[in-house]
Amino acid sequence: MRRRHHYRRISKEAPNLDITTFMNLMVVLVPFLLISAVFSRVTIQELSVPTAAGGSKQVQPNFAIEVIVRKTGLELANGNSVVAAMPKKDGEYDLEQLEEMLLRLKSSYPEKTDATVLMEPDIQYDYLILVMDTLRETEITDEATGEIGKMELFPNISIGDAP
Repeated sequence: MRRRHHYRRISKEAPNLDITTFMNLMVVLVPFLLISAVFSRVTIQELSVPTAAGGSKQVQPNFAIEVIVRKTGLELANGNSVVAAMPKKDGEYDLEQLEEMLLRLKSSYPEKTDATVLMEPDIQYDYLILVMDTLRETEITDEATGEIGKMELFPNISIGDAP
């Protein structure tokens, strides 16, 4: 005769999970993330990106404002040639001189609202933001009242690689 093996089934209970340390982590982590989220601010700058689709109309070439950010300094170009070069002063870009030249351009072309920033490789992102802020608007002082106000220069900014 054969013996039949009877296996006795043992009921196993699920082990108890100790989540105390995880809860302690959450108690510390959640307030920290909530507090730090208040101080971080994200802004979005809308940029006009050139498209590959072209229209059938031939557009007359017009004056284009290009600010070229190079390692040696800033250059202001009109689309064809460099109009002005502003070398670095004490290792920093001369944004004040750029602002003065942009104010003169805005007085000559008040209807123009677009400009292009062209950057060489290996230039810090912070300089792109500083140049874009300079292009977008400037602070002017009313000589009669002495009040300081903001003047919009060229808010429609395109970016690209410098030639």
